[in-house]
Amino acid sequence: MSAIEKTMSQKSIDLEYKYGAHNYHPLPVVLNRGEGVYVWDVEGKKYYDFLSAYSAVNQGHCHPKIVAALVEQASLLTLTSRAFHNDVLGAYEKYVTTLFGYDKILPMNTGVEGGETALKLCRKWAYKVKGIAPNKAKILFAENNFWGRTLAAVSSSTDPSAFNDYGPYLPGFEIVKYNDLKDLEKALEDPNVAGFMVEPIQGEAGVMVPDEGYLKKAYDLCKSKNVLFIADEVQTGISRTGKLYCCQHEGVKPDILILGKALSGGVFPVSAALADDEIMMTIKPGEHGSTFGGNPLGCRVAMAALEVAVDEKLADNAEFLGNIFRAELNKYIETSTICSAVRGKGLLNAIIINDDEESDIAWNICMKLRDNGLLAKPTHGNIIRFAPPLVMTQAQLLDCLSIITSTLKEFEI
Repeated sequence: MSAIEKTMSQKSIDLEYKYGAHNYHPLPVVLNRGEGVYVWDVEGKKYYDFLSAYSAVNQGHCHPKIVAALVEQASLLTLTSRAFHNDVLGAYEKYVTTLFGYDKILPMNTGVEGGETALKLCRKWAYKVKGIAPNKAKILFAENNFWGRTLAAVSSSTDPSAFNDYGPYLPGFEIVKYNDLKDLEKALEDPNVAGFMVEPIQGEAGVMVPDEGYLKKAYDLCKSKNVLFIADEVQTGISRTGKLYCCQHEGVKPDILILGKALSGGVFPVSAALADDEIMMTIKPGEHGSTFGGNPLGCRVAMAALEVAVDEKLADNAEFLGNIFRAELNKYIETSTICSAVRGKGLLNAIIINDDEESDIAWNICMKLRDNGLLAKPTHGNIIRFAPPLVMTQAQLLDCLSIITSTLKEFEI
């Protein structure tokens, strides 16, 4: 990269650093275009995107069908608030509830708002239906969960970087061990427990995949105690793991299903909580909402994004390519001194670098991957998450595997 080209990227980085809050530590690459599985930086260098905006771009960057829906609706009507009806919301609600098999949807904007909505629904249901005494309801969360950065989200977090210096914390939240049925069963003995909120695969924690059968048994335990099973599928939903949503791998229909990210294909912020009438109808007019939630622009975009996921069979592609990805990396790991494991489901995967969380090796590997034309990011120091758009072809995946393994070899001892 020449001195002039370096200045083009550095200028954008310097502007962010000077005028923006320092609440992120991005990989030093400045992107200005995306198409399908590729993104380009301001100098015109092309990369494979292996993060997909944390699985928000499952349908690929700037999918023409989704963008067309955005442009068409933007020229007609973008926002009415929920003070009035619009002619898109009902059609969207019917489409989504039919597709996912629920009575009702409550539309919001961001993933964390979907989580907040689920918790409010759970508490309303606890008092209105289950009969828990006022202000006594408890909600269980899995250890090492991540569902956002609101005060409720950090109050349920076990990560000091998420909750430090944000207290006092929201009461009524308790932690159980992830992938530990005995710990969950013990916590469910408390009659004031109203819900258990869990990621089917913990993405931010490093793509932690629970034991086979864990989700179904956890669901059954919740049912035995009249406790709501709440699935945070903001990252694992919309075909990422090889099913429309991840709990389907074990035949589980959550009492409350939270969706976001790829619900709009990364084109517009859209999220949702889905539930049946017994739960959803506990909230009355004026008790919860959002100015932008259910806006016609977001609804049109989300319908198009879901149609792409279904029509292009992205779940099938994710399962097929994910099996290839893990099989090929496992072959490499047999003789590797730098990488000890690969884990995941579908096209949500991670590799474990043989170092501690305080080391810079995983970061340095991602920097070299960038130099070699592939973008990924570490999580928890020594884990590198790989989640490309689900429109990827087998030939493209094999090319990416070549980049990944050749890059790792540069760090072998």
